[in-house]
Amino acid sequence: MLKNYLKIAWRNLLKDRQFTLLNITGLSVGLACTLLIGLWVADELSMEKYNPNDARLYQVLTRHKTESGIGVGSGTPGILAVALKKELPGVENATEVLPPSWFHPGGIAGFGDKKLKARPQYIDSNYFGLFACPFLEGDRRQLFADKQGVALSEPFARALFGTTQNSIGKTIRYDQFDLSGDFVVKGVFQPNPANATEQFDLLFNYAFMLEKKNWLQQWTNSDPQTFVLTKPTTDLAKLDKQIAPFLQNKVAKGQADQLFLAKFGDRYLYNDYDNGVQSGGRITYVRIFIVIAAFILFIACINFMNLSTARAAYRAKEVGIKKVVGAGRLSLIVQYLGESLLLSFLSLGVALLLVRLLLPVFNDITGKQLELSFAAPLVLAVLGMTALTGLIAGSYPAFYLAAFRPVAVLKGTLRTSMGELWARKGLVIFQFTLSIVFIASVLIIYRQIDYIESRDTGYNRDQIIQFGIPVKMDSANIAAASSFIKQLNTIPGVVNAAGELHNLLGDHGSVYGLKWPGSTTDQYKMELANLEVGYNFLETMGIKLKEGRYFSQNPNADHEVILNETAIRAMGLKDPVGKTIQVFDEKRQIVGIAKDFNFESIYQTVKPALFRSYPMGDQVLVKLRKGSESSTIAAVKTAYSQFNPGMTFEYKYLDEEYRHLYASDIRVGVLARYFAGLAILISCLGLFGLAAFTAQKRKKEIGIRKVIGASVVQVTYLLSREFLVLVGIAIAIAVPVAWLAMRQWLNGFAYRVNIGYDVFVLTALAAVGITIITISFQSIKAALANPVESLRTE
Repeated sequence: MLKNYLKIAWRNLLKDRQFTLLNITGLSVGLACTLLIGLWVADELSMEKYNPNDARLYQVLTRHKTESGIGVGSGTPGILAVALKKELPGVENATEVLPPSWFHPGGIAGFGDKKLKARPQYIDSNYFGLFACPFLEGDRRQLFADKQGVALSEPFARALFGTTQNSIGKTIRYDQFDLSGDFVVKGVFQPNPANATEQFDLLFNYAFMLEKKNWLQQWTNSDPQTFVLTKPTTDLAKLDKQIAPFLQNKVAKGQADQLFLAKFGDRYLYNDYDNGVQSGGRITYVRIFIVIAAFILFIACINFMNLSTARAAYRAKEVGIKKVVGAGRLSLIVQYLGESLLLSFLSLGVALLLVRLLLPVFNDITGKQLELSFAAPLVLAVLGMTALTGLIAGSYPAFYLAAFRPVAVLKGTLRTSMGELWARKGLVIFQFTLSIVFIASVLIIYRQIDYIESRDTGYNRDQIIQFGIPVKMDSANIAAASSFIKQLNTIPGVVNAAGELHNLLGDHGSVYGLKWPGSTTDQYKMELANLEVGYNFLETMGIKLKEGRYFSQNPNADHEVILNETAIRAMGLKDPVGKTIQVFDEKRQIVGIAKDFNFESIYQTVKPALFRSYPMGDQVLVKLRKGSESSTIAAVKTAYSQFNPGMTFEYKYLDEEYRHLYASDIRVGVLARYFAGLAILISCLGLFGLAAFTAQKRKKEIGIRKVIGASVVQVTYLLSREFLVLVGIAIAIAVPVAWLAMRQWLNGFAYRVNIGYDVFVLTALAAVGITIITISFQSIKAALANPVESLRTE
């Protein structure tokens, strides 16, 4: 019986090749989109899920008051972990970590004549009790037996030594400010898997850091990250209540942050906080694309339903005869569902081929390394999805066809019911509503991205390159670095060059506890961005002053400070230039007020910022004269090679770094554009098929109208009118839906475009234009047909 059903299904598919081609194209494109999105979603959901203790692993975060509400931070006192493990019974283990991001862009590791840039991480002896980090060579306990010990990742050891064998006991040189020195290799570890958000090349003993920076042992610092492993029986709600005031019991009242726990495995997807409360993050995009995948696949299913019911009249006699000879309704339903399933699995084969071809491009867009591996879970998921698609797509046609009454069919009195017409029209409206929402959303996303890239941020990032330099905190190296920057300023084509510590675009620390004339206890905890820069950094970046002057290039500059407008407003200072404030027990004079500029992403409003002059930094910015970039960069490279022999010169343009802040939004915009296009394509395939069947069904009517004088334009309008009305209804439904959805998305930006009516006018015109183009071929073809052929008795 099954074999017979498959034969009949195959013959029916071959009999109507246009129907088969339209459906296979629509379903295969829908399945391919769903597979690609599914691979991306699975990868996103796996991020940070590599630790065996994931279910009990938490990061300690802080809530602190800011001028705009409650802020959330990841920095904690350097002695917090020890105290938590000792004093809170619900904590099984705890560790302090200074991650690679704290040291951006890292330091320089050398062995013999070879020098490599390295990403360091400092850990204590409890680290391996919380995090997975297998050692391939050596004993990880030995890392903590010597403050000058270091462990290398397997790829880094291979790059530095040429092999990982016999690495134990070798001495490497590491240079990074006052953390520089000679270190003995104690082990080689396996690097974090690809689903970890942070990768590191070197593991150092945290005790060495405590020795160099003893202020980490004070309760008032907020530099390391603290992680805890809870006991299996711990009541998390109770532990959260215990940990909240923990710092406040250690320092003076009103001068400590509130602590709370966040699941470590969630920190990638749930990384946004609104006024101290978790409010989403990348999980929003994951949910959006899950919905997009479901909608695209559903649009493809709608195509199948509409085309199957539209051509039902051609199979009505088949149904009637089968029922007369004894076929039951159930057997007919099984047969037609079987046809749908066969079509779905044929489409799956095409979809897999499309995924194979498109995956490299998709990886470039998403910045991932996704693979289509035929592991058991993936195979089962794909087969299940395909079967479900076939059942959904074929359910309505199967039940619809099986319900035909044989007497009406064989007498030729079968008529299309109003319910059937409205169901078909409703499905077309639903298809185009989704497509129009996609079109409008893509337009708004691209306007916001264009606004991000073109907005005046308050500084000039054009023609500026950025690169790192090795730094040690000794007078000789400081003098050499200062001399290097002066040399850069003499190169023809260099407009200006300056150093900075860390990175302007969001990678900076914070400073608390400022005191100024008239400051209060409440203002003591005000958080300011701590921007440590070279003497002529502001001039290089084109940051304008509202009043005062830039840093002076002399030793007195170390006692100068520049604040931004937001900081001055928050401090309530009148006539601030010339006044003295206290920063980290140092008295500094305010010499200038910088105009507000976006030193972080435009998701956030401008925060109070403090510029402190720094004799040197680990980053150099060089402003290039337009038109001479190549020769100037070559000259900078030569100077760099003289200053730092053996190191490869690697640089980035600052505008590229700026775009990196919005990489997720840009990728979402690109993906949305492609998926919107595919959704429209699938909808148009269905519309094309429906137009063809409508023209065929009304063939005699068209012939009669032409005989009595109807023109080609009139006939074309007659056939197009119904579909244009449906698209018009879809536009009316889609516009408010798109407006509400995109307004919610734009609310995540502190600075955003307005959603103008012109977006929806363009969307409506695009939808109508696409509809006309899609159905015009069939309409004009029917209008030009010879009426004699149409009226000839069949």
